Amino acid sequence: MAETNIAQDTENFSSTPTSKRCRQSESVHNSPDKHCCTEVSEILISIDNKLSGLDSRIALVEVLHREFQQIRESLEFSQDQIITLIKENKSLQHSVTTLTTQVTSAAKENKEMKETVLDLQGRSMRDNLVFSGIPEQTQDDNPEQLIKDFMITQLKISPDTVKDITFHMRVHRIGQKNTSNKRPRPVVAKFEHFKQKQQRQGRQLKGTDYGLKLYSQSVNKTCNMGKKQ
Repeated sequence: MAETNIAQDTENFSSTPTSKRCRQSESVHNSPDKHCCTEVSEILISIDNKLSGLDSRIALVEVLHREFQQIRESLEFSQDQIITLIKENKSLQHSVTTLTTQVTSAAKENKEMKETVLDLQGRSMRDNLVFSGIPEQTQDDNPEQLIKDFMITQLKISPDTVKDITFHMRVHRIGQKNTSNKRPRPVVAKFEHFKQKQQRQGRQLKGTDYGLKLYSQSVNKTCNMGKKQ
């Protein structure tokens, strides 16, 4: 009898509300809805990770875009500089061409002027004689007297003839005195009356250290050398 009562009490306890809630909880945990929620959560996490990776790639693209923009601006600046340099180079080439033309023209004019001066000099001094080889004296060098003595001793002209010879201009040596050069400077003299016969006596100087020639001959030689250049 007592055992029958205990069994009834146990059955009644299992049918109480508390026991019903416990059975419902176990049913929820083991239901298909729980599995579905887990999959959705995993999908959301995967999407979030992919979005994070996409954000990183977008940030990298933005950085590359800025760098590309900087490179583009640098190239445009370099191109502008190249265009400027090309223009300046053309301007310089034009200036060089102009200067070359001017220098060529100036050189031509200078050559013509030099030839003209030499020609005028030769005409004005065509009657001058150049005596070479006459030693220079250290002091009181008197070229006029040296020429007269030279005419007597070397050209064998009589002293009486030499005495009557007069000079049209000052007798002088050519060039600056150079102590390091032992060779005497030539002497230029223009005679008022000096006959061609007396000039021909310069042949007697052949084979000696002396020389006698017309000044115009040396000028013409210089002119011809300038024309050949």
